[in-house]
Amino acid sequence: MSEAAAEQTILHVDMDAFYASVAELDHPELRGKAVVVGAGVRGVVLSANYQARKFGIRAAMPVGRAQRMAPQAIFVAPEHGRYSEISTRVMEIFAAFTPFVEPISLDEAFLDVTGARKLLGTGREIAMAIRKRVEEEEGITCSVGIAPSKFIAKLASQHCKPNGILEIASDRILTFLHPLPASAIWGVGPKTAESLERLGLHTVGDIAQTPRSTLIRALGDSNGASLYELAWGRDYREVTPDHEDKSISAAETFMHDLEDPEEILQEFLRLTERATSRLREKGLFAKTIGIKVRFADFSTINRTKTLPLAIDNSHDTYEVVKNLYLALNLGRARLRLVGVSLENLQDDAPEQLILGARERGWREAESAIDQAKARFGGKSVRPGRLITPSEGDEE
Repeated sequence: MSEAAAEQTILHVDMDAFYASVAELDHPELRGKAVVVGAGVRGVVLSANYQARKFGIRAAMPVGRAQRMAPQAIFVAPEHGRYSEISTRVMEIFAAFTPFVEPISLDEAFLDVTGARKLLGTGREIAMAIRKRVEEEEGITCSVGIAPSKFIAKLASQHCKPNGILEIASDRILTFLHPLPASAIWGVGPKTAESLERLGLHTVGDIAQTPRSTLIRALGDSNGASLYELAWGRDYREVTPDHEDKSISAAETFMHDLEDPEEILQEFLRLTERATSRLREKGLFAKTIGIKVRFADFSTINRTKTLPLAIDNSHDTYEVVKNLYLALNLGRARLRLVGVSLENLQDDAPEQLILGARERGWREAESAIDQAKARFGGKSVRPGRLITPSEGDEE
């Protein structure tokens, strides 16, 4: 077998402005306009389409700042259930091409298509077929990086957005890699970037030409050695399809600080509904339930409870969440953010849970609710206390 035939072919497939693209898909009147997904001036931007990015808007930016930068942009609230629904179908498309799919998030994944080349063609041909299916079946676009390793494939996808393909063959890796800024390397955050700046290392090529021992002295054994290897394009990690979710969480930063316990519990219920819906979509059960409370002064409290049996229904999860919050005895303390986390995840239902009549009733009811939401939208079925008076008066 020739060296070229034996070489790995890794794809990094990344949806283009995923959340914003879904908003445009569901609301065609938004197409051609600057669209930002993120609600509340104290929230953060989750996604911005390419028209909005022209104004400098980026993910993780405070919504208030984004509104000042582009007051004409349209800001929409996130629909997490909808994103999960489309993500699941996109991952199924990937799995039709190769069993070696490693999801990184809802909107991106690594695919090892080395074994698929004999049947499906070159890496570029497979990438083109994937992009065609995603656009035809889901109405959104994606960009694909193709390379012999995960690191280079991910960099390639970032350089062909939106709606593009970029293949970096092994003999072009260093030509592509070395002119890039040092921050392009995985693991180079603000602190490491400062250290590299002090050493006068501005590009990946600068790092590659620095002795390994110098990098290790400046950055530590693990970080220094890793940066040196990656600067030479060496990444031996495999695509691992058995990636397990370690936790599922949902949080909300309020537009105005909340102090009414009833309003806060309502928000906890909303977040519990969101998190457990994602849990059930993935066929998982959580044994550890947690809450996060952030005060107006930014101080934060986290509390968790581990249950004897893992659960997946909103009703029982919310009971745990509510009791964890009430046990804090916060009175009317002003809160800036609350969050719910589901941890210690399992993919098997406990036998007692399946046999218990009450639990079975809740699980069947919520399964029916999930199906209704999938068909009619995330807001079609909700607990009564999450319906505002104005919504209840509508005909």
